[in-house]
Amino acid sequence: MKPFLTKAEIIKIILATSLGLFVVFPIYYTIVASFFNVTEFSSYPPTFFPSQISLINYQRALTESLLLRFMINSLIVSIVGSLIRMAVAILAAFATSFLKFRGKNILFFLVLGTMMLPSDALIIENYLMISRLGLMDSYLGIMSVYLLAPVQMFMLRQSFKTIPITYREAATIDGCSNFNFLTKIVLPISRPIVLTLSLHSFVTIWNTYLWPLLITNNPSMRTVQVGITMLGYADNLDYGPIFAAISIVLIPSLLFFLILRKHIVAGIASGSMVG
Repeated sequence: MKPFLTKAEIIKIILATSLGLFVVFPIYYTIVASFFNVTEFSSYPPTFFPSQISLINYQRALTESLLLRFMINSLIVSIVGSLIRMAVAILAAFATSFLKFRGKNILFFLVLGTMMLPSDALIIENYLMISRLGLMDSYLGIMSVYLLAPVQMFMLRQSFKTIPITYREAATIDGCSNFNFLTKIVLPISRPIVLTLSLHSFVTIWNTYLWPLLITNNPSMRTVQVGITMLGYADNLDYGPIFAAISIVLIPSLLFFLILRKHIVAGIASGSMVG
């Protein structure tokens, strides 16, 4: 009689389960540690379960810092920045995929070449430029360096290239404009990869720390990643409010992931086929 599972399948299940636990454990510990008291952080051996469920750390995280204000700032910057970023990437990818104009390939490779420049090497010049433009302590100043995304542009271009040219020819015969072809044919076909890259853009901007720290001096303009550091105390082990704040900060990313998880899987699959 054939066994229910082969040895190879059992090994794959064990490896997949181990990898899943390895990925999920930091999230689990963050949520659990948000209920710890001071003594539980210094206990040995370390504990992975709170002695009691209390919301005092969450209350402190909301009252001892402007956490709600920080989250509003991050949401505005992440949502608006992601929309503009994806709009620029989609239009650029469409132009380099379907339009014919002189210097198209040169322009594409110049934009793509910016991927080789480390962001830290440009941070001083970006800071000076934003300062000269008077965009310090502003939403536009925070999101300005994230509006151009060569990676998104490249991935979308590769996805658009898989669309048969006959679709474009048929649309042209029917009198379909470039904008209508993009919105009614190209984007619906490429919806999984577009949503996946949109989520990636949101999470990237949401989690950024150094740039908002540099160009914001007004505490009410700080983003959530910068604001969390204000809950830290160097002279004790009172990490409860920090973990509570991190747990709250994880909510938007987890919600987006749960809502778009099916599209993310489809986007990853289409991206692998494009590659």
